[in-house]
Amino acid sequence: MASIQLDHIEKRFGGRTVVRDLTLDIADGELLVLVGPSGSGKSTVLRLIAGLESPDAGRIRINGEDVTDIAPQQRDLAMVFQHYALYPHMTVRENLLFGLRMRQISAAESAERVDAVAQSLGIDALLDRRPAQLSGGERQRVALGRAVVREPRAFLLDEPLSNLDPRLRGSTRAELALLHRRLGTTMVYVTHDQEEAMTLGSRVAVMQSGALVQVAPPMALYTSPANRFVGEFIGSPAMNLLTCRASHQDGVVSLACGPLTIAAPTLAADLPGSVVVGVRPHDITLTAPDSGGANGRVEVVESLGSASLLHVALEGLAQPLVRVMISDEAPVTLDARVGLHVRHDRLHLFDSTTGARLH
Repeated sequence: MASIQLDHIEKRFGGRTVVRDLTLDIADGELLVLVGPSGSGKSTVLRLIAGLESPDAGRIRINGEDVTDIAPQQRDLAMVFQHYALYPHMTVRENLLFGLRMRQISAAESAERVDAVAQSLGIDALLDRRPAQLSGGERQRVALGRAVVREPRAFLLDEPLSNLDPRLRGSTRAELALLHRRLGTTMVYVTHDQEEAMTLGSRVAVMQSGALVQVAPPMALYTSPANRFVGEFIGSPAMNLLTCRASHQDGVVSLACGPLTIAAPTLAADLPGSVVVGVRPHDITLTAPDSGGANGRVEVVESLGSASLLHVALEGLAQPLVRVMISDEAPVTLDARVGLHVRHDRLHLFDSTTGARLH
């Protein structure tokens, strides 16, 4: 097992900086997820840790040892890629054994490791097949097994589930979580899928344009996003963002968001005049129209099985539709006129200029 430290890392390709002054400590045995949109630099960070790229500035340490200038094969890290990279002419067993033979592990120990890993990943019945005879999910588990059987100091996983169908992706994600719990080995996992990040990571590092924006446990990202970008990116369905005018009267802050007015007695009185208010769809409830809140019309209904996501156009508000999550026990029809009530204790406030979180 290993701890990994990235100290003021920068990486440039030509004149473009893809990783900016990144400092990150990954604890021994931690499963840390790097998440962000395409082009945010997360896969480059993984390649820097692996030694497949060299930083233009900064140092990389594994268990306190500076490995910045050490070759990839000497770092004792295992990578699992989005593409399985299995040897097509070899059986599953031979694919699993290949890395062990290269490291001159004895035949007896190699066979024992392969059998144990194959059983734990549910691929023991596939050992005599070739990759062309496997499904996508089976190939992905073989690729994972090839990394696990090596017993490396850490695993580096670059979007390993993105080629799987949704059902298989969910089950394989659970297998990965169980595998980490059983092995206790450090894992750095890259994904653009925030749901994957939230369900897998003990901590999640959010990246944007090559910079590290926030590192925190999943629920801390959800409840206390550091800025507007994290608030929008983390959480499904996405957070509603409304430009509002803040005022203070008789000890109560009011937020006027067009026709929607939110009285928020728990907020500090020193808010700037204009703020961006983030409200998650789960924190808005429907009321009868003309009951004192804002009114709107249901433009879109997305049925999700146990719940529905409504897209509501607020009367008099020239902004995108407001998303509201409701239980399917109380169905709402298209074009229905509804009232909206926002929970004032669940608001997220951001600076309208910088996007930074306002406390």
